[in-house]
Amino acid sequence: MVLKSKLFVGKPVGYRLSVLWLGLCAFFSIFGNLLPLPSWDFSDPDVLGVGMFSPGHFFGTDYIGVDQLSAIIHGTRYSLGIAFTTVFFAMVIGGFLGILAAYRRGWVDAVISMYFNTTLSIPTLILVVTMVAVFASPDPFDPTTTIPRILVVIIAITFVLIPVLGRLARSSALSWTGREFVLVAKSLGMKPRSILWHHIVPNVLPAMLSVGFLAAGVVIIVEGGLALLGAGAEPGASWGSLLARNRGDIALIPHTTFIPVVFITITVMVLNYFGDYFRNRIDSRESRI
Repeated sequence: MVLKSKLFVGKPVGYRLSVLWLGLCAFFSIFGNLLPLPSWDFSDPDVLGVGMFSPGHFFGTDYIGVDQLSAIIHGTRYSLGIAFTTVFFAMVIGGFLGILAAYRRGWVDAVISMYFNTTLSIPTLILVVTMVAVFASPDPFDPTTTIPRILVVIIAITFVLIPVLGRLARSSALSWTGREFVLVAKSLGMKPRSILWHHIVPNVLPAMLSVGFLAAGVVIIVEGGLALLGAGAEPGASWGSLLARNRGDIALIPHTTFIPVVFITITVMVLNYFGDYFRNRIDSRESRI
């Protein structure tokens, strides 16, 4: 009851719907394998390309007889897993570098800022596709030949996100390092590590979290774009790769294309909503400080 009140009471309708959608996605990601559904990669030759709401196949099947509800549930785990994993590591690494640059200044700030600017000058899509082409397995179904493709996709997108979140952390930390309570802490002889941990990081983290939700939505779209270029996860594993596998059948069995598009669209909208919602909360909080 307490958890329910904290999540919903006094919240706008958009917030409640967004929480319910992410909760549903989290349920699919954690307990999807326990549902009485066919495997996401099982092809049934008796039900090739059946439509939505067919008996035993709520979302129908694709041209090779794969149950689309099962594929969507499995894709939830991959798409959200890639999004939140890349954003988490980018926040940790980029946040550390950005706060360090803002607090130390001097040559440390110059070197870290140069790294951020150099990385941001490289076209994102070209950089990610190049990393996947060089380091990933040429056969998505045989990851033993080299580094698994999904791992390279996560590393590549994380590498791209680090300077974005790092610059945000740096600018936010710069605005807090000059506040009175930080100057008082320095005058009292508090160690730099304690100042960073107790005064800078707690105030920088909310801004990074708000942008992190927006970045997670971008990652889902980027992964889908990589899948369309043949550089994403293995075919059918994520929402993007599911869309890429079925895009050629849009004229015959359009539901196999529209379903992943709907899930991608709603999830990105929900993540964008959370980013804007927490951004507004942060702005109102900072105006009172």
